[in-house]
Order: sequence, then C-alpha cells, then structure tokens
Amino acid sequence: MTVVTNHRLGEPCWVDYAASDLPRAREFYTSLFGWTAETGGGEYGGYVTFRRDGHLVAGLGEAMEGTQPNTWLTYLLVEDADAGEKSATNAGGRVLSPTMAVGDQGRLAVVADPGSAVVGLWEPQQHRGFELVAEVGGLSWHELYARDYAAQMEFYKRVFGWTTTVLGDTADFRYETFGDPDSPSGGVFDADGMLPPGVPSHWVVYFGVDSAADATARVVELGGTVVRDPWDSEFGRFAQVTDPFGGLFFVHEVPGSIA
Repeated sequence: MTVVTNHRLGEPCWVDYAASDLPRAREFYTSLFGWTAETGGGEYGGYVTFRRDGHLVAGLGEAMEGTQPNTWLTYLLVEDADAGEKSATNAGGRVLSPTMAVGDQGRLAVVADPGSAVVGLWEPQQHRGFELVAEVGGLSWHELYARDYAAQMEFYKRVFGWTTTVLGDTADFRYETFGDPDSPSGGVFDADGMLPPGVPSHWVVYFGVDSAADATARVVELGGTVVRDPWDSEFGRFAQVTDPFGGLFFVHEVPGSIA
C-alpha cells in the first residue's frame, strides 16, 4: 500500500468536490469507491472528509464563492498561501477566493491561472493532505487541460516552481509531466483543439480502481454517465465518467488492492 505522509511543494496535496447536493454526492462517492465519510463540526460548514481504509483521500463541501458547483478542485502545496496568492497574481492569475484560515487545519486560497483553470493553494497545518496514491480508492493522477498551454506552463513554473518533462511536443500531442521525472504527480495537456467550444481550461482528477469496466458499470447504476468507455494506453487502462450532477473525473486501473 502506498501511503503518503509528506507532499512535495508545488504539487497536488488535496482534492475536494464542490457539491450542489451534499447528501447525494456523499452517497454516490462512498458507494462507488468504498469510502467512509466524516462530517466536520459547525466551524467547517458540514465539510465531509472521505477515507479509504482509514486513510485520507478527498473532501466534499459546498461550492465556495467564485468556483463552479459539481467540480473537483485540485490543491497544490505551498509554504505560505498569502505569498502564493500574491505570486499567482503577479504571474497573470486571478484570485477567486482570498487566503483564509481553516481552523487549525491549514490555510487556503483559490486562484485562476492565465488560461482560467481554477486551482487551490494549500498551506498545511494539522491537515497534511491525501494519504493514498496509485491505490484502489485513492488518487492516481492529476491533469490540467490547458487552452493557453505556453502561458499556463509558464505560470505554474513561476508560481509553484515546477520541474517538467516533455512527453510530446507536436500539434497532435503536446504534453508535459511535472514533479520528479521518476515519479511525476501529474501532467499538462494542450487541449485547445480537443475541448468543445465554451469549455475553459480545467483540472481533472483520476481515482484508482480494480477494474475500469466494473467501475463504469457502477457509475451508471448510481446515476452517473460514461463519457468515454474504458480504453488501454501505454500508461494503463482508463475511463472517463461523470457523477449524477455532471462532475467529471477519470478512473484508472491500478495494480493490486488495499481491500
């Protein structure tokens, strides 16, 4: 089992879902991934924390001001959220939610990059982030679909200190991973020619499953939809789905099981 206790600066450390219907979203994701759910006290506005076999995986709450409901939000680890917010602004981003304290858990801000993709900044205190990587029921990958690829890559390198590795640099496939080249935590895809008109740049999350086919069947049973049936690539077997509210995510077959 791959349990993470420390995340690398500038890389994903948490994800949460901004729900228009918290009870139904909670039921969908716990049923799909076998997560348990804990609801925080009043100071956290009923925020739900998901765990898999006792390990932190993701969160669920109401949409914050400036963010879209029924979307997954990726948070990148920073040492100082105020400084990160200022750096994001100086690099051409926009502040959607100014830095705020979340009790003794940490401090967060939400910004839009120059391509309008929304991303969170997390300065940890008691809450150190998700604890499962590339495991069934855990996060397996984070990806930015970029419409303004060059400007957005420059933004993340400047604000978050990314080191990137080029996987493709052609008109048909332009893609870079970020983080340790031997164990990258995510990638950026030049999606301007692929995204439908009116769909802005956005981050997407991938969750580990035993079987992409079984997971997509379960998504449909629970009221979601399959956007793209399971397919094989050199990086594994994937499927693209939405929950009953239109929230998009991917499932990724990972080896082994933590059950």
